[in-house]
Amino acid sequence: QVQLVESGGGLVQAGGSLRLSCAASGAPFSDLTMTWYRQAPGKQRELVGYITSGGTTDYIDSVKGRFSISRDNAKSTVRLQMDNLKPEDTAVYYCNTNRRSYNYWGQGTQVTVSA
Repeated sequence: QVQLVESGGGLVQAGGSLRLSCAASGAPFSDLTMTWYRQAPGKQRELVGYITSGGTTDYIDSVKGRFSISRDNAKSTVRLQMDNLKPEDTAVYYCNTNRRSYNYWGQGTQVTVSA
């Protein structure tokens, strides 16, 4: 069973930056594709981006050029660097991975961007 714990959320002004972290345990981290999702109030959860075991990344169009995902296999941690934040980035951010056809989620961390 995989456990995921996010940290690093908070309140920031528009144009600011935050870095989220997700610590994983319970599985060989280097084998896992790690994905970040977010859910804004009243909206469906949406995929933000992911990083494969080989380090390939991809992002939704609305965050390309502003968000960056990286991984530290030695620390079993994935990070989401968010720059030039906008009020529409306000959401609860979740770390996710899929292993043996089962989806694992962290508890989420709140990101609030004020105008």
